[in-house]
Amino acid sequence: MIRHISVQEVREAMVNGVIIEDYPNDKYGPSCLILGFTQLNIPLHIQCSYPSRPVVKIITLYEPNPARWVDFKMRRTQDGS
Repeated sequence: MIRHISVQEVREAMVNGVIIEDYPNDKYGPSCLILGFTQLNIPLHIQCSYPSRPVVKIITLYEPNPARWVDFKMRRTQDGS
């Protein structure tokens, strides 16, 4: 899927991003989900290898759907709460 997110936007989001989910046993190797915002205040979710490594590998990247997330940080339950 093409998401039209630029490399610059990814950099902006990762600079002040926070880890919101941790996947130590992920099939791609230990990874985490980062929430960050671009300079235009667009939220991005970036699943990547741990940022403590010399090279960060991005696994997936997307703009989170507000209907599925509370403050873009916590997944909503099936009942919408």
